Amino acid sequence: MSVLLEFAMFPTDKTGDSASESVSKIIDMINNSGVNYKLTAMGTIVETETLEEALDIVNKSYKVLESFSKRVYSSIKLDIRKEKSNRLHQKIESIESKIGKVNK
Repeated sequence: MSVLLEFAMFPTDKTGDSASESVSKIIDMINNSGVNYKLTAMGTIVETETLEEALDIVNKSYKVLESFSKRVYSSIKLDIRKEKSNRLHQKIESIESKIGKVNK
């Protein structure tokens, strides 16, 4: 099974224009977890083998922020597909291969 989790999470009670300091702590935790992920400008995409693992990443991310924030915002999307794996890269490669055919 492949579970793609796209999420954004950041504290809303910190001053300033940037949430990068807080977000970097979450990305460090994800990096150390060993799951495949891709950081984007608007969030992070993680691929796990089970829904429980994906939700655990969300929970651990919240715990990173909980220690210094009273209010946390998060948006979460899930794409769960049985009998597939490595979709974090394959979905992009599939589209890029079709773009190549269109441009020829």
